[in-house]
Amino acid sequence: MTLNKRLYPPETIGIIGGGQLGKMLAQSALRMGYKVAVLDPSKDAPARPVCHTFIQADFSDKAALIELSELSDVVTYEFENIDAHILKTLVNNYYVPQGADTVLTLQNRTSEKNSIKHSGASIVPFAEVSSKENITAFAGEYSYPLIVKTATGGYDGKGQYYIETEEALKSAEIPFEDADFIAEKYIDLEREVSLTAARSADGETIYFPLQENLHRNQILYRTIAPARIDYFEKAKKEAEKIMKAMLFVGVFTIEFFIDKDGELYVNEIAPRPHNSAHYTIEACNISQFDAHILSVTNQPMPEVYQHQDAIMLNLLGEDLDRLDSELFEHPDWNVHLYGKSERKSQRKMGHVTILTDDIASELEKLKTSFEKEV
Repeated sequence: MTLNKRLYPPETIGIIGGGQLGKMLAQSALRMGYKVAVLDPSKDAPARPVCHTFIQADFSDKAALIELSELSDVVTYEFENIDAHILKTLVNNYYVPQGADTVLTLQNRTSEKNSIKHSGASIVPFAEVSSKENITAFAGEYSYPLIVKTATGGYDGKGQYYIETEEALKSAEIPFEDADFIAEKYIDLEREVSLTAARSADGETIYFPLQENLHRNQILYRTIAPARIDYFEKAKKEAEKIMKAMLFVGVFTIEFFIDKDGELYVNEIAPRPHNSAHYTIEACNISQFDAHILSVTNQPMPEVYQHQDAIMLNLLGEDLDRLDSELFEHPDWNVHLYGKSERKSQRKMGHVTILTDDIASELEKLKTSFEKEV
């Protein structure tokens, strides 16, 4: 299908996935006047109340995905792990401007990292491994500690093994028979940052400010924007290398490591809206969700500017347990609750964005408000 159609309201945008990202995409599309159709397996998916048509079906249900596509003038997605055969069918028969090649490459860490490496962007040393002997050989070149990761399916720290020594490797239970793995050199981190960009079907690209991220238990805990370290231009150059090698349409985010020596490395790429850019809803003239809708409908892209510095904090299930009665007692907190029916520990239930003229002072205040029971 052609990749350069411009679509105007009230045409219909089909979204595969009705979680919080699907919900916020739908809200942006509705504000602009588009109609929205959503497919998700959960009957109470967060996006269900904010769409015109909701299809409750599994993401592997080809007939249901075709039904969504038939209803839609353009199809997009809130997550990248879509069945390869089904995605190619949709791309071949319906208007899916993001295509299939890039998302399929990024579904697998091995192909993702090889593509990044071949683009010329700087990447942490890695290797495919299928045994402890392979890991030992990798450690012989790059030393311990190191990280072993599943090639597919891992997110928020799932499927990752931190191997500190040869002895730790001996006792590690890594299911080589069940999955493919890579070993990755452990980086002595100074900081983690991410860069969110949006590219229209015609190739017009805009960039959001560089975001500084802090993870706890492998889950994003806090984002500060703009980052308190001047690496925007370096990150943008790496993004440009990657865009020359891979087709991107819509919003995507590149996560980076900065080591103690100040070297910048690409970690991974998300070809969709990203948790670290949620602050853009309040802090920028255009949110990442607005940018995605403009990109997939091939509208002109505005230059991004940030009104005020921002801190974004994720709300996990355990955060809601301790903050329920306090969330709305802070008028300077922009509270987003996603509407998930089941509250679980380590599950993203919402986020809070705080706009400020003094990041350091605000972080101190959060120690006695948001963090006081952590």
